[in-house]
Amino acid sequence: SMASPALLMRVVASAYSVAEKAATIVRNVMAAGDLGIVEKTGANDLQTKADRLVQMSICASLARKFPKVTIIGEEELPADEVTEELIEDGHCEEILKKTCPAQYTGIKEEELVIWVDPLDGTKEYTEGLLDHVTVLIGIAYGGKAIAGVINQPYYNYEAGAGAVLGRTIWGVLGMGAFGFQLTEAPAGKHIIVTTRSHSSTLVNDCISALNPDSVIRVGGAGNKIIQLIEGKASAYVFASPGCKKWDTCAPEAILHAVGGKITDIHGNSFQYNKEVKHMNSAGVLATLRNYDYYASRIPNTVKQSLVP
Repeated sequence: SMASPALLMRVVASAYSVAEKAATIVRNVMAAGDLGIVEKTGANDLQTKADRLVQMSICASLARKFPKVTIIGEEELPADEVTEELIEDGHCEEILKKTCPAQYTGIKEEELVIWVDPLDGTKEYTEGLLDHVTVLIGIAYGGKAIAGVINQPYYNYEAGAGAVLGRTIWGVLGMGAFGFQLTEAPAGKHIIVTTRSHSSTLVNDCISALNPDSVIRVGGAGNKIIQLIEGKASAYVFASPGCKKWDTCAPEAILHAVGGKITDIHGNSFQYNKEVKHMNSAGVLATLRNYDYYASRIPNTVKQSLVP
């Protein structure tokens, strides 16, 4: 008989289906028209009904299947009973058929930490910039991001009637990443993707110092990593605190699975063990290729302003 799939592959296969369910919830909340917006710390830090319902759905669905895994979500929610219609029990068969990388075959449930951003790009969601929005499920082991799922609920939303709406990208270190076409940015061009709603003097000074050919300002960390892996940008630079572990865990796993690199502005890698602080207080620098080119050009004044 076939050996049953390794735990990691079962978690990723479930996370894939859970993310697809999340996308349906995101689209349904938008279609119903009442976003239920509340400000958390201010006008740039919003939570909607979609953030709340999606987090409940993701966390409850994964916790039911994998009760000993630590799951950390962005939103602080009351421990309500989750209704059955929010539970997703399915999994992606195609993922279960793939062979787990040898270094991860012995993982136990209690060794995994799942970082969940139910709706990355909430501000953009409330403003109708729907292509910026992602659902992020990152899976960490030994403090490292080793697998991730990124769903874009509105991928293709401007392609007209008949287009398939939404897509799910997933990846595992040592295996690769799937669900998109890996593309490198134009050679010799320095195209920087950065924050849309959290700009500052520091953010802008850092970008100027890199002397870019162009700058793309978009919402969402998941969205920015997609810009890198699809060749629309050559570096993601964010010289500010503000990004959190649930923003970077899934994107990091997918970027690293295709040979890219993400660190803070100082070049330190991110840690994802369950005790770690949630804030990435020293910003973000990520590339698919040519990481050293950008890292070597971050001004010391910027580094001194951002304490890890």
